[in-house]
Amino acid sequence: MTGKERILKTLRFEEPDRPPHFEIMFQLEQEAFGLKFPDWSDWRDCQTREAKDRLVRQCMTIYEKIVERFQWDGLAVYFPWSDPDGVRAAKATFGNDILIGSIVGDTVWSIENMTDWMQFSLDLVDNPAHIHAVARDKESKAIATFNRLAEAGADFIHVVNDVAFNAGPFISPAQFSEFITPYLHREVQHLRTLGVIPFVHTDGNIMPILDDYLSLGAACFQSVDPMAGMDIAEVKRRCHGKLALMGNVQCNLLQDGPLEAIRQSAEYCLQHAAPGGGYIFGTSNTIFTGMPLAHYEYMLDVYRQFRSSTGNPAPA
Repeated sequence: MTGKERILKTLRFEEPDRPPHFEIMFQLEQEAFGLKFPDWSDWRDCQTREAKDRLVRQCMTIYEKIVERFQWDGLAVYFPWSDPDGVRAAKATFGNDILIGSIVGDTVWSIENMTDWMQFSLDLVDNPAHIHAVARDKESKAIATFNRLAEAGADFIHVVNDVAFNAGPFISPAQFSEFITPYLHREVQHLRTLGVIPFVHTDGNIMPILDDYLSLGAACFQSVDPMAGMDIAEVKRRCHGKLALMGNVQCNLLQDGPLEAIRQSAEYCLQHAAPGGGYIFGTSNTIFTGMPLAHYEYMLDVYRQFRSSTGNPAPA
């Protein structure tokens, strides 16, 4: 079974030969391979097609090493960001062996792109028409990006908007249903019409708005943030058959340890989310800069041990 087949099967809520695995980003390429992705200034200063192609090839070299070493079943191309050239290069590099996608952010009002919290708070009450106007503009730009990525051959697009803190959504559930859900729903449905698999992301506690996420029609929700109290067993109970899940291995434990806590978090995810399909094993965010590489490798050791114990050993 290929990685792509494995993910597609779990998204249908069927159990594949093993729970699929990949991460949305891997930022330890220097520690793992002694190589470095081009930084943002490299992309900004890139003036010619030849120069850009060189940067894209540099990225593909690293992606090949990541996928091979860590046995990833999918890849969301994050360098270059939201770029059809990156998707085309990844499709040429990996073919149909793994699921290939891209990442698009700032598609709705969200925490990470807020520039003036005070004005936003006032507008929610005094000028909701402005909130809707900005949301429509974000939706329009997102759909244009989706179209370009779909034409490049993206299998999936990961729509990333942080809309919750550990305590809950950044606006009330009623406001969320008015100012966020309709726009995110149209974006997800547009991806469906393009034949692209919609993944969605937010950190934080979305239990008060989980029904909104279930209404979107997305294929997979990534993060399932345990640091915000998101219990994947309960989320799976509410989402199974409607929305697949990805993540939930606790990132602060992967940052700080100890190893036994990493083991417990990984095993909890696998034991509660993998049965019946509908789960992609991974962290609750990304493999970010500063995380000890050994901790990610230990998480994968736990994953391999789980597979062996359930009759799905790691490939030789």
